[in-house]
Amino acid sequence: MKIVNKFYPHALVIVGFVLVSLIYFYPVLQGKQIFQSDIAQYVGMAKEQNDFRAQEHTEPYWTNSAFGGMPTYQLGAKYPHDYIGHLDDALRFLPRPADYLFLYFLGFYGLLLVLKVDPLKGFIGALAFGFSTYLIIILGVGHNAKAHAIAYMPLVVAGCIMVYQRRFIVGGLLTMFAAALEINANHFQMTYYLLIFLIVLSIYFIYGRIKEKDLKSLGFAFGTFAIAAVFAIGSNATNLMATSEYAAFSTRGKGELKINPDGSRITENSALSRDYITEYSYGITESLNLIAPRIFGGSNHENVGTDSKMYEFMVQQGVPSNQAQDFVSGVPSYWGDQPIVAAPAYIGVVVFFLAVLALFLDDRKIKYVFLSGAVISLLLSWGKNFAFLTDFFIDFVPMYDKFRAVSSIQVLLELCVPVLAIMGLQSFFNFKEINSKKAQKGLLETAAVSFGILLILLVSKSMFNFAGASDGYYLQSYGPGFVDALKEDRKTMYSADLLRSGFFILVVFAAFWFFLKGKLSQKTTLIIVSIFMIFDLFFVDKKYVSAKDFVSAREIENPFQETQSDVQILQDPSHYRVFEVNGNFSSARASFFHKSIGGYHAAKPRKMQQLFDYQIAQNNMEVLDMLNVKYIIQTDKEGKEFPTVNPDANGNAWFVESIKIVTSPDDEMQQLRNIDTKTIAVFNVQDYGAKFTDARLRKKWDTRGTITLQDYKPNYLKYQSDNLNDGIAVFSEIYYENGWNAYVDGTLTEHFPVDYVLRAMEVPGGKHTIEFKFEPQVIKTGGTIALISSIGMLLLLVGGIYWNRKKGLKS
Repeated sequence: MKIVNKFYPHALVIVGFVLVSLIYFYPVLQGKQIFQSDIAQYVGMAKEQNDFRAQEHTEPYWTNSAFGGMPTYQLGAKYPHDYIGHLDDALRFLPRPADYLFLYFLGFYGLLLVLKVDPLKGFIGALAFGFSTYLIIILGVGHNAKAHAIAYMPLVVAGCIMVYQRRFIVGGLLTMFAAALEINANHFQMTYYLLIFLIVLSIYFIYGRIKEKDLKSLGFAFGTFAIAAVFAIGSNATNLMATSEYAAFSTRGKGELKINPDGSRITENSALSRDYITEYSYGITESLNLIAPRIFGGSNHENVGTDSKMYEFMVQQGVPSNQAQDFVSGVPSYWGDQPIVAAPAYIGVVVFFLAVLALFLDDRKIKYVFLSGAVISLLLSWGKNFAFLTDFFIDFVPMYDKFRAVSSIQVLLELCVPVLAIMGLQSFFNFKEINSKKAQKGLLETAAVSFGILLILLVSKSMFNFAGASDGYYLQSYGPGFVDALKEDRKTMYSADLLRSGFFILVVFAAFWFFLKGKLSQKTTLIIVSIFMIFDLFFVDKKYVSAKDFVSAREIENPFQETQSDVQILQDPSHYRVFEVNGNFSSARASFFHKSIGGYHAAKPRKMQQLFDYQIAQNNMEVLDMLNVKYIIQTDKEGKEFPTVNPDANGNAWFVESIKIVTSPDDEMQQLRNIDTKTIAVFNVQDYGAKFTDARLRKKWDTRGTITLQDYKPNYLKYQSDNLNDGIAVFSEIYYENGWNAYVDGTLTEHFPVDYVLRAMEVPGGKHTIEFKFEPQVIKTGGTIALISSIGMLLLLVGGIYWNRKKGLKS
């Protein structure tokens, strides 16, 4: 009975999380799925992989449908012995995206329990965290991996706190499993940001233990973390090793080229350019939309309603009312510093109010850890607008230059501020019983800070010009009246949301004040504050992610409509590639139907991106020929799509008569502008000369033979060659040394890169069978490590449970 009473409240809370998740995303109960733009692109990218898996019941680990060919390591590949993945699947038992919302709630609730928050306040706090606008928006646009990783962050923090509190066994097990789940979520940028916060947390506890002269427990803590880290990393070894291997091949690795497409020297040393890393930088003043959602216009697609100046302007211009109504449902009202914003990163003004209250009332020093995490997160999110700090991190902090969109580090703030909020809520009620004068003073100081910020913003309205970065385009396209109406609506939203935030603060302040005066009970006060805190976030969230975003499951599985061009191209049964000009190398639509040289991915194959920038974008048809681009999808002046046949495509493989030796990647790229790839292959001796420097590479080769593709699978290619003498064959397939093996008549044979991205090999005279097999050793090695680590984790869990039970019986 004691056990039932102990876990009964937590069971109710979990059931509550399930119900809230399903209620918010209620269309999932009708069998519908949310349409996520990024996931639609992923479906296009992963189509060939998923079809192969369904047919062959195994993983290809390679796809030729995007960027000419790439590993599927970052496209949802399934790895052997991924038992942590199975645990994650069990936790995400709800339909998507309700599963991620449930994980938000569950993870944050676990952190609050470790901070000694009672179940009811923990439930309320978890809802406040999960309904933070940014966390809902990323579910709407399809940043599932990011949401996944964020959801496990609180549990990792909780485990680390327990370990530092000398609860080594339970804390160590929680840290180990939570960290393993966090890594398994496969969004290393979020995990990296979590590590930044854990450093802040560790500094706090290390300082405390040194001050207490308790180095022994500190040593135990470090040992516990080391064990947890080894097994958490080991259980994810395959994914980590494969991702690390691919990273060097992708745009996240350092480039080889020293010269830009325009001929200028490349001066950036970081893996990504500084401009690319900081493109999405939060404006300093814009950050105040954390407490007043639309003071900077909300989003690039904001519904301003029929009482707006924009609607009035449209009607005055003679636009029919129904068309004007449709237009004002998606007005580009955002005028902040970022290129595109789907919604403001609103944490809730009530959450902010309670967090400030914690700073005045809560006596626990750990509040400064969460305050520091929030401040560091905010400063780094400003990116180029706070260049001193950002440049320092890019230049000197390991791996910081691997990630873009620095504004997304605000996820730490969105974790830390709700924690402070619940600490503030809890401490306020505690102070009522101990020292109501201090509670009253803290409440008044909090109100002064909160109302003061809103008041300053309100009276400072005239200091802003409400001009957005794209207003010049709108002025040129639609005229000054359009821009004037846009600015008037921005001003209206600015004032309205400041007043809205002021109203919420006033209600919460009044509830607390009446409680202190004995007019309201603690239960009633808690209910009022909680309702306004959650509803504040709920109604903002619904503006940006709601039932209208859900569609049938069939539309999710087939997000792209087959065009007449696709139908015409697909009548060709041979193996070739397609280039969709309108996709501009950044769309997976063509990948859904064809073998495309474009695609959509945050970490594209670097050399293919370079080939596009330096050659394809410069209209070098010879490069399209060597990539075996047989069809080019274009649009005419009227916007109608049509396919063009490229009669000069080189085909699947061909013999060249000579090899052009160059000594640098820049030379290799430059040579592609001037050669006939059907007869000459460019070889960079600088990187690969150790294996291929003998004189035979420089001689004239026999080109009279034929080489044809006999069998095709994503991870297997079979050719038949027939030539009188030895020859050099070039294959229109992407060279990737970590996995692709070449066999001539069953014998492993060396192959090498040419033409910057393609494969080549020496083929002996006569008739031969040539096979390329994708056999990545990293999958085999990683799978073995994952299996051993998973067994170790299971043994540690069983041992930990036994030790705790034995310890409990003794006590």
